[in-house]
Amino acid sequence: MIRIGALALGFFFFATVIFWSFIPGAYTHFFGEHPPKAAEKVFHLEPKDVSFSFDGPFGSWDAQQLQRGLKVYKETCAACHSLEQVSFRSLSEIGYTEAEVKAIAAEFTVPGVNPDTGEAEGRPGLPTDKFPSPYANDIAAAAANNNAIPPDLSLMPKARKGGAPYIYSLLTGYQDPPAELLQKYPEAKPGPGLNYNPYFKNLNIAMVAPLTVDGQVTYDDGTEATVDQMAKDVSAFLSWTAEPTMIERKRTGFWWIGFLIFATILAYLSKKQVWSSIKGKD
Repeated sequence: MIRIGALALGFFFFATVIFWSFIPGAYTHFFGEHPPKAAEKVFHLEPKDVSFSFDGPFGSWDAQQLQRGLKVYKETCAACHSLEQVSFRSLSEIGYTEAEVKAIAAEFTVPGVNPDTGEAEGRPGLPTDKFPSPYANDIAAAAANNNAIPPDLSLMPKARKGGAPYIYSLLTGYQDPPAELLQKYPEAKPGPGLNYNPYFKNLNIAMVAPLTVDGQVTYDDGTEATVDQMAKDVSAFLSWTAEPTMIERKRTGFWWIGFLIFATILAYLSKKQVWSSIKGKD
């Protein structure tokens, strides 16, 4: 009886897998692929080939680039996106002094409580605070952005395949839909409040292009603020917010690799020493 039950259960799972494998393929064969999905396969692009100072096992942060990226974030991204996992005091790790960190934190308004009335009110940020959300809640965020809630950017390069190159490609990828797309897949045309971007998974993104003209931000170090440069800088900055300990992780990895190589050599020599006398007897 138990054997029959087990066979029945196995057949049930087998039939379920076959059913779910067959139905999508059969639908595509007889009715064609859903136009937007088909358009994604044809027109969606992989991230551009762009390099950063922190690429590779020997890469490191470029402090000036990270500071430029922070400025781009403050002036073009902070109005919609938060960095709720990043504390202002962490900015000292990219070259800011204590006074500069305090000044940057004070530029932001964070939720607070009036000590006299006990009511909620905004106050200037402190180094111990985290980058706040520009909206009181998701409802307010959706209402201000055509029902699309801007995501928090703290871990975005880790959350999206492609990392920093993906962020860079997305920021520089806004364009008009190609005529071929509109002719072959008219259903894929961006709807109201949407913008065509081939680096976004479904091609249409609610976020408007945040970087549109050269000189949109004025860099303190005199670097020319082209759209390409601003996109690279903010992509690098967001990579740092997503993994500020990346360089330390690389260094630790090298130390452990060296230790394991040394331990392997030591173990091999010990093995040779221990077994040498036994082999000699043979």
